[in-house]
Amino acid sequence: MVEVTQLQMQTLERLFAAGFRPIAIPPYESALCVHRGECAAVLAPVENGGLRLLAPATVMVDGNLSVRLKRAAGDVFVWKKKEVAATAERLKELEAFRAELVGILEMRGMQ
Repeated sequence: MVEVTQLQMQTLERLFAAGFRPIAIPPYESALCVHRGECAAVLAPVENGGLRLLAPATVMVDGNLSVRLKRAAGDVFVWKKKEVAATAERLKELEAFRAELVGILEMRGMQ
């Protein structure tokens, strides 16, 4: 069982209140992953007892974290051989997800 600091618990409560949900994503089952809609991020603890993004937020493809690639026909999010288009709507959702997530992670002990 992983110990969670008071600051991490407060951060998790704010994330859950904002609609973020925990998710197990291979091979990150032991990490803290959160998602909302199609977007997901992997979080890691920091020295002050808080949390930070371990990697940039991304879009889930087939329940897995994807990588954004540039293609001749336009950007796509890819996991293995499956791709989804990086549409304007999807990119807007991802940016909103990232901005709200970072905003919550940067709060310090606020209730």
